[in-house]
Amino acid sequence: MAGEAQVKNSMALEFLSLPENVGLARVAVATFAAQVDMTLNELEEIKVAVSEAVSNAIIHGYNGEPQGIVRVAVERTEAGLVITVEDKGCGIPDVALAMQPAYSTDPERMGLGFAFMQAFMDELEVTSELNRGTRVRMFKAFKGEIGK
Repeated sequence: MAGEAQVKNSMALEFLSLPENVGLARVAVATFAAQVDMTLNELEEIKVAVSEAVSNAIIHGYNGEPQGIVRVAVERTEAGLVITVEDKGCGIPDVALAMQPAYSTDPERMGLGFAFMQAFMDELEVTSELNRGTRVRMFKAFKGEIGK
């Protein structure tokens, strides 16, 4: 994944798999990202991508059970931000299928989470193992000189 250069700053946050913590993750990552001169549009894209990744961990990874742990980490490199969202939940049986737009195991959901992450981030990498969890790594490149 791009951006895996020297880390200039980092943060990590762990919280229970409660729906109200989606907003916490979203604001924490956006606040971290705002330390460099990013546009409001870029910050909004980051917030949506983080919200989708954390929501997936809570809803699908832990099936809504409130005692799971979700970990969000962000690293700032010269090239951009690397955002990682991890859970130790049920895992994804077929990552390629899950990443197809409109695919969802829940008929009440639209299945656009990964599509939003792909659209708003420069790179997306999803790894998962059944009954061990899922890791979503997203990269948002800095435009111009802002990461230096």
